[in-house]
Amino acid sequence: MDSGELKNFVVTAVPLHFTRLLGRGFNQSELVGKGLADRLNLVYADNILYRSRKTDSQVEKSKSERRENVLNAFKIFDRKLVKNKKILLVDDVITTGATVKECAKVLKRAGAKEVWALTLAHG
Repeated sequence: MDSGELKNFVVTAVPLHFTRLLGRGFNQSELVGKGLADRLNLVYADNILYRSRKTDSQVEKSKSERRENVLNAFKIFDRKLVKNKKILLVDDVITTGATVKECAKVLKRAGAKEVWALTLAHG
């Protein structure tokens, strides 16, 4: 795939809960997403998804526990920002895909035309 195939995508990242963001000081998925959007001349939007509740770390959880942990943990700020859009969702690490799947489900329900995921590592 070349960058021309991505020209109509809006880039966003899997959000952290605000308490985790305050503790860490940054969202590594957001940094990657912004860099990617800049490099490919795409729009980066940090106002699409938010984590509506704090979730436990996914480390050492089984696949089913991971799915349950992130169930209903993400919300959309404004459906108008998503409706009929192609979304490129960035996450730093994917293990079972539970987080990305939950985000994609929320985005599709809000009217996203397509949701693609990009990750840097598989754990």
